[in-house]
Amino acid sequence: MQAFMKALGYPFKNPELLRRALTHPSAGPQDNQRLEFLGDAVLQYIMSDILYATHPDCREGQLTHLRALLVCEAALSQVARSMHVGEALLMDRGEELTGGRDKPSVLCDAMEAILAAVYLDGGLDAAREIVLRCWPKPEDVHRPMQDSKGALQEHLQKDGGDAPTYDIVSQDGPPHDRTFESAVYRYGVELARGVGKTKKQAEQAAALAALEKLTGK
Repeated sequence: MQAFMKALGYPFKNPELLRRALTHPSAGPQDNQRLEFLGDAVLQYIMSDILYATHPDCREGQLTHLRALLVCEAALSQVARSMHVGEALLMDRGEELTGGRDKPSVLCDAMEAILAAVYLDGGLDAAREIVLRCWPKPEDVHRPMQDSKGALQEHLQKDGGDAPTYDIVSQDGPPHDRTFESAVYRYGVELARGVGKTKKQAEQAAALAALEKLTGK
């Protein structure tokens, strides 16, 4: 914990917040999922504010595209790896044996939770400082080919229009083995649906299905 706090560059007044942020759902009920929910919103706001200030000539569609690139799973997991978040995570042996410490979805969730923990402990300015210091530039995000959400957004925003939105429409199974179904929309019209073991995987699957439908590939 202390080593990670040093790598993060933020001294927590309440270290329990950081412990919660680093606790994977496999480690028990006091996990990082609520913090992940808050961190997603905190990051969206901070990144919107930064891009608005630093890109005065960009139109709304361009700003939306840049923000999507900087808050996507690829960017978050890239930041998490640079901080060695995976090594600090608290998880059960089963999750660890299946590569949980390096799963992009796990690292992404943890990074959002960490940002929320900083926000709750030190306020918006402290969280903003983490983003300014640790996030890559848009051109430096190493986005994998399987980032269908990013590819779909690029395809749809060639005309400068609105970005697609996602909604989890159903979930099934016990808490430790849940399956999610996501729908992707544009202008309120459903484009496609996808299923995955996490919400983010379901969204990626929905985006891929929409891409295939729109491009005929």
